[in-house]
Amino acid sequence: MTLARLVLVLFVLLALPATAGAKTFVFCSEGDPESISPQLAITGTAMDASKPMFNTLVEFRPGSTEIRPALATSWTVSPDGLDYTFTLRSDVAFHANDDFTPTRPMEARDVIFSLERQWKPDHPFHAVSGARFDYFQDSGFPDLISSIEAPDPHHVRIRLTRPEAPFLANLAMPFMSILSAEYADHLLAAGRPEALDTAPVGTGPFQFVGFKPGVAIRFRAFEGYWRGRQPIDTLVFSITPTTSARLAKLSAGECHMSAFPDAADLPALRASPDLKVYETEGLNVGYLAMNTHVKPFDDVRVRRAINMAIDRQAILSAVYVSGAVAAKNPIPPTLWAFDNDIRPYPYNVAMARKLLIEAGLENGLDADIWYMPVSRPYNPNARRVAEMIAADLEKLGIRLHLRTTEWNAYRVAIMGNEDVPLVLYGWAGDNGDPDNFLHTLLGCTAARPGGNNVARWCDPDYDRLVREAKTVSDVPTRKRLYAEAQEIFHREAPWVPLAHSIFSVAARREVTGYVADPLFYHSFEGVDLAPEADMPPE
Repeated sequence: MTLARLVLVLFVLLALPATAGAKTFVFCSEGDPESISPQLAITGTAMDASKPMFNTLVEFRPGSTEIRPALATSWTVSPDGLDYTFTLRSDVAFHANDDFTPTRPMEARDVIFSLERQWKPDHPFHAVSGARFDYFQDSGFPDLISSIEAPDPHHVRIRLTRPEAPFLANLAMPFMSILSAEYADHLLAAGRPEALDTAPVGTGPFQFVGFKPGVAIRFRAFEGYWRGRQPIDTLVFSITPTTSARLAKLSAGECHMSAFPDAADLPALRASPDLKVYETEGLNVGYLAMNTHVKPFDDVRVRRAINMAIDRQAILSAVYVSGAVAAKNPIPPTLWAFDNDIRPYPYNVAMARKLLIEAGLENGLDADIWYMPVSRPYNPNARRVAEMIAADLEKLGIRLHLRTTEWNAYRVAIMGNEDVPLVLYGWAGDNGDPDNFLHTLLGCTAARPGGNNVARWCDPDYDRLVREAKTVSDVPTRKRLYAEAQEIFHREAPWVPLAHSIFSVAARREVTGYVADPLFYHSFEGVDLAPEADMPPE
């Protein structure tokens, strides 16, 4: 047994409840989360890690993009679309931990605390943990919220500065999870405010036990969960960065479920009598971003040339196998705003070479290309994709140098460094609204250092269209605005869109109650392990 596996075994044993027949569920996740706080999470890895612990006012249940009540039982909207009033549940308990025991259920003050921490720079917890609240920023909340009020402990009124079509969908995202204001006060008085993010307290089905980076995160079932206690007693995220290692651990029974299996392994997984595969069309896109602030990628002719020189179909065949479709737009074809009239750039090396010569680059150029060190649903093997892109661009005299680093450092490098020229990245939609792609990934607000617009592309006409689309609720009007925005994106070519992948999860046959989610979240609420005699037939 390797040292890492021994540490994991000890970590799990320490988490086991003392009761007979206790159930431990082990999930092989793909990497360390950058944070276990939902307000600080950016990647799906971190959102998965925070999801067992927290709830939002409204939510998407697994497998659906329909907005449903959660911590709020209902809500009303004023005729002008500016005032939202939420009625809160009265039976929602917060978790306890070794040095904190809550004295009251969730109230309006907890909602206000959770939003104002991200919104107000003078809030006592705004700068704690070096927080930047990137999701809150990129979604436009700082200038969208006008006020947050509590008419009484069971109602919250949020007033907006303008109508916002995706507002409710954004409230269902993990960064809008409700934290305990009482716990925050306790930590502030104790001089340990950072524990709000490192030892979190929420209202979710599982409560936090411990996190050992590179090894595991562990949770235990919360007895006071407002929807009822979970069938699983202990939930463990076993951090396993490579697909081959996850497959080996799943096959050996060391984990019950594995994130993002390699597409090439899916036929064998489906054929195994001990395993099964959950699949659904995903809301995602994998892409190559070109930094428009770095020469020569500030020249649209160079960006178009790169689009024409990359054989995307070859990449799909070699890396995604049958687990994806080719991308041409920044949103997936399963979204209602997808513009199917856009014609993708053809694979045309001769035309690409002509464009480079027109741009004064007849001798080519040298550039770094950064690739992800972990498999992601939108790019299962980023190194292989980078190698294939490098081989294609070498035909134009573009000499690429492959760069990467540890996953969290990778994110910091590509999002916080304005000099990174070419970046392999991607996005899995959070809420089923086109705004979550078109504004969050390509709007001018997100082009800031630390924002999700890693191409640093800010086109005023594009930005005006996606901002206007936020303010109208009429779907045909929004669809027209988004179609115009996609035309600008295609013309200006800040990305090479690569693929939209199918969401796949591999599991042991005894797993029951899991639902594959088009939003790419791994939710373990309601998941169970069936005794062998009760296993459903395959």
